[in-house]
Amino acid sequence: MKIYVVFYSMYGHIYKMAEAVAQGARSVAGAHVELRRVPETLPEAVLHKMGAIEPQKAFAHIPICSIEELGEADAIIFGTPTRFGNMCGQMRQFLDAAGKLWLSGKLIGKVGSVFCSSNTQHGGQETTLLTFMVTLLHLGMVIVGLPYSFTGQMAVDEIAGCSPYGASTIAGGAGERMPSEIELAGAKFQGKHVASIAAKLVK
Repeated sequence: MKIYVVFYSMYGHIYKMAEAVAQGARSVAGAHVELRRVPETLPEAVLHKMGAIEPQKAFAHIPICSIEELGEADAIIFGTPTRFGNMCGQMRQFLDAAGKLWLSGKLIGKVGSVFCSSNTQHGGQETTLLTFMVTLLHLGMVIVGLPYSFTGQMAVDEIAGCSPYGASTIAGGAGERMPSEIELAGAKFQGKHVASIAAKLVK
């Protein structure tokens, strides 16, 4: 059972979540989990001005994903930062090249799931997760979220991400906040949950 965790991360928040998702997925027997990055679309000079060059070195070893690879997976868990309530441009451009996969139907019946980050608590996490799922439904994927059996999403004693639509983290206005224990636990839970469902669907 092959599971891809496909993500874009600018400052490392989504990468940390992706690692936790992968850890959870690997806990399911028979799961072969691989992390993949989507291609960068911004020029290096722009990334330098944004202060992203150094943070991105931490996950530069993760292979760049190709659209064709997605067809090999039994489940794909996508991770994206939030951009005005939607997925980031890098992820959008990557998925916009999936026409052949759509035509061939190679993702029909495969499990799809999403996690994300935003700078602020109400920065569009839920709309990002939900609008991302629209693309996965067009590709014929079986959508899996983060059920309330992950009780961490009901905590009220601290500010935290995560919702029934998927795990999420709040990065802070200047990106100063890395994923909390609750958010990482949600990501790990989601990875295990997706892998468990994929295991039931794989013949």
